[in-house]
Amino acid sequence: MTTGDAPQGRDDGTSGGSGGRPGPPPDDARPATLRDVATLAGVSVPTASKALNGRPDVRESTRRRVEDAAARLDFTPNTLAQGLSARRSGTVGLLTSDLDGRFSIPVLMGAEDAFGFERTAVLLCDARGDAIREQHHLRALLARRVDGLIVVGERPDVRASLGRVPVPVVYAYAPSDDPADCSLVSDHEGAGRLAVEHLLATGRRCVGHISGDPGYGATRDRAEGARAALASAGLELAGGRPLLGAWSEEWGRGATRSLLRAEPGLDAVFAGSDQVARGVLDALREEGRRVPDDVAVVGVDNWEAVATGARPALSTVDLDLQHLGRVAAQRLQAAMGGSPSRGVERLPGRLVVRASSAPRG
Repeated sequence: MTTGDAPQGRDDGTSGGSGGRPGPPPDDARPATLRDVATLAGVSVPTASKALNGRPDVRESTRRRVEDAAARLDFTPNTLAQGLSARRSGTVGLLTSDLDGRFSIPVLMGAEDAFGFERTAVLLCDARGDAIREQHHLRALLARRVDGLIVVGERPDVRASLGRVPVPVVYAYAPSDDPADCSLVSDHEGAGRLAVEHLLATGRRCVGHISGDPGYGATRDRAEGARAALASAGLELAGGRPLLGAWSEEWGRGATRSLLRAEPGLDAVFAGSDQVARGVLDALREEGRRVPDDVAVVGVDNWEAVATGARPALSTVDLDLQHLGRVAAQRLQAAMGGSPSRGVERLPGRLVVRASSAPRG
């Protein structure tokens, strides 16, 4: 008998054998068991278990047969028993302080996408920016024996590490202050560079920058990226400096009027967020400047409701927080498997071009 062949009769899952005769479905009065699935699929119980758990040492034809049997019997694995045998609960915690979910929900969605393939559930807890509440949620998640934690900050600035925790932890959106921790963040400087390089490529040369709260590290990083892109082209920011204020349309409108008075030849604005950009668009329209014919505008965030509802539709840099969540889940999965990452990893954004920055005809 050659390697990989199975004895006649029951399929061991690694061979192409025909297997035994499928038995009848179980009595509907009780839940289906793994043994019922194995009987219907014509394989051994260990092989059925391997197939349903995605083990690589099972032939694809056998895996399909077992999965079909499980579907026919409406079989639900005993995840608690599986977790106990593997010393895993099949759950991870996502601890956030983002009150309205503007940033944490995309991260959660990305993490769930990644963990879905591993049959891992994500438990969401909102600390509401309260350190005491965060510790309460942390204790509650650990009491549930979660296998790991993803911590999402309320703003993209350095936050305090949770310190020594008995499970792997990955920080997303806001980095930990401990360089030994694993942190996944957006590349805000790269976002500023990407936006301004696009504006320059459309033929603009007098580019202003209007952004939000200067207390945010992301605000300063985006401004630095904008400056660097202009410097590479031998240019400076219109007005000589970025105009920093609030993350609001009202601030965007007022700052745009000030910039136009200082720079009548203004032909482009890089706004530090889509909300600010909406205010920029309003002010340009009120001042009789056509977008994009006279002035092109680019924002940051790709907040769909804001960017697509703008007139004209807003070009923007998408920080792709859903992708950030997927990568955070992948790093956590690796850490739970014994391969942790350390340090800060910056993920690039992508430019979404819409009508507000079309090239001049």
